[in-house]
Amino acid sequence: MTGTGTGVGKTVVTAAVAALAAARGSRVAVVKPAQTGVAADEPGDLDDVRRLAGVIDLHEHARFPDPLSPAAAARRAGLSPLDLLTSERLVRELADTRDLVLVEGAGGLLVRYDDEGATIADLARDLAAHVLVTVDPALGTLNHTALTLEAMAHRGLRLAGVVVGAWPPEPDLACRSNVRDLETLAARPLAGALVAGAGALDAPQFLLAARDGLAPALGGTFDAADFRRAADH
Repeated sequence: MTGTGTGVGKTVVTAAVAALAAARGSRVAVVKPAQTGVAADEPGDLDDVRRLAGVIDLHEHARFPDPLSPAAAARRAGLSPLDLLTSERLVRELADTRDLVLVEGAGGLLVRYDDEGATIADLARDLAAHVLVTVDPALGTLNHTALTLEAMAHRGLRLAGVVVGAWPPEPDLACRSNVRDLETLAARPLAGALVAGAGALDAPQFLLAARDGLAPALGGTFDAADFRRAADH
């Protein structure tokens, strides 16, 4: 689970995929290799997943208090950076006994986890994982999305789909126009579009929003063609 940057709705999309999988009876684990920007006693992204999806099989491998990249946050805190090889081993162990393991990165695809330049892209490659990309629908997203998808292709990463993390109730011209272009960049229909504000819903409402906002391949009922037609008008 990655995104085109920070604040695009990646955690909410992670929770949505987890909620739908759990609702159909799958054994789901969610992993956050490195959480930044929260203190030891503060709720992090996995707490949002628990609240929204009801999933309790949650695993955080490292936490750093400053809202920076994992590498910079570890350096500033005087702590050892996350060892992605350890994260890879722990994820593989989970995958032996779970039906689905979701691994949510920090920020975007190429954010550094250590000073040697390890990224969530490296972890995805080593795990041979499919990557679901969360994007912003607004002006500027096409460049960010194109760069992310190009970096994935360069590394041989497999795309699971592109999901709009927060579709506004009154989309402007750029948002509506970007739908078709995002699909062109991905060379496939959108894998979903969650309504803005979904992260503030209670768990039963969130499950309905997840079902409406994610495509059948992810367990939902989202129809990309209908969404595209609505955006065009």
